[in-house]
Amino acid sequence: MGDFIERSKFSCALGGALSTIAAIPKAVPIVHASGGCAAALSGTYNLSAGYRGVGYCGGNMIPTSNISQSHIVFGGEEKLVGQIESTLKYIKGDIYIVVTGCQTEIIGDDAVSIAARYRDQNVIGVNTPGFLGNTLRGYDAILSALVKGIITKKEQKDPKTINLLGIVPGHDVFYRGNIAHLTDILSKIGVKVNSFFGDGESVEKIKGYGDASLSVVLSETAGQITAKQFETTHGIPFVTTELPIGPKASERFLHLIAEKLGIEKEIVDQVVETETKYFYSYLERIVDVAADLDFQRYVAAFTDSYYAYPIVDFVSEELGWIPHFVSINDIQDAKKQEAYAKKFEALTSRTKPQVIFEDKVGLAKKKLRASWPYNHNQKYYDALGPLYIIGSVVERDLANDYGAGFLTVAFPVSNRAVLNKGYAGFRGALSLVEDLLTNLVASR
Repeated sequence: MGDFIERSKFSCALGGALSTIAAIPKAVPIVHASGGCAAALSGTYNLSAGYRGVGYCGGNMIPTSNISQSHIVFGGEEKLVGQIESTLKYIKGDIYIVVTGCQTEIIGDDAVSIAARYRDQNVIGVNTPGFLGNTLRGYDAILSALVKGIITKKEQKDPKTINLLGIVPGHDVFYRGNIAHLTDILSKIGVKVNSFFGDGESVEKIKGYGDASLSVVLSETAGQITAKQFETTHGIPFVTTELPIGPKASERFLHLIAEKLGIEKEIVDQVVETETKYFYSYLERIVDVAADLDFQRYVAAFTDSYYAYPIVDFVSEELGWIPHFVSINDIQDAKKQEAYAKKFEALTSRTKPQVIFEDKVGLAKKKLRASWPYNHNQKYYDALGPLYIIGSVVERDLANDYGAGFLTVAFPVSNRAVLNKGYAGFRGALSLVEDLLTNLVASR
């Protein structure tokens, strides 16, 4: 069977670049590509990321060189020059980021060099053709350019400041809520977070991110390139860990950061004790009804690696649900797949999930079906249920087929409107419990 694209859960690199720029306050993209690229890709993340909106200069407002067939033949660099100058004249921004599409990269237009002519007017250029990779690669392309091009080098580091990476705006529908929750719990142990996209951030603040002592990457596939750029350009080491969801994961996360930054264990223990009491003071309210109504479920997760282990770990370790099946769509390297799959062996559940790496929705569905014995008209048949599917809106029909509970957490999410909700940390996990159980009682 040949390779194919089926209901992709990613855009191209240009889409990831545009979604990332839209999350930076007062940042203006200038797209050097055909007219349809900017609007279509921006629309994808505006509508399918919990209706996040267009940002400061997104959607149909995105300046684009709008190259045509004649520019493909004779070159479109002069068209880009005109677009940059028009944008600088009519749109006020703190930074202007020229990004490229497939067509202009194929014909060899040097957009980065042209952008450099306007460096004194806060213009930078980044190569982001669609064939560079998926959304995650576009995210890294933009942040790496900022790290190399606008962040000031500082010899003196703040020993309690970190750069938080791997949370991709739009692709993580809950990116602002997750950043807010993590910023809050880290502040309680005295750590300051440079987040790029959090509340109160600005281009001027981003320029000072060279003061961090550590970069923390919350993804196996996003933020790694940026972290290495921080290390190369600014001498800032990095560590990779999981997005912490719930008390146990958050405790591990805080102790890891504290160890790396030399923060006393007693400080972390005190914060963990306080936050854990807070978490269970609310969770205990639902325990009786959860037991009486038998809320325990088999769990099948269809997400990228950013959410797969953290969510399955939480529902297994904290809610006592049975992890059955995990389909991960963003890790291609065989060695990295093997290493990621081993994470699930740490679950205390006697039942360990089947872990597959599959970016094709139809094949993932078939493998879920094959994970359970078929009904051959036996007198007694133990069906795969009650089942709860955690994934994207793409899995909605699959959940209906199984009569399963269903919650969208991974892109695309077009059946929920998301404002400041997040699932990270102690308090974000309470929101996750609410959403999981609300689905189960919604029809009562």
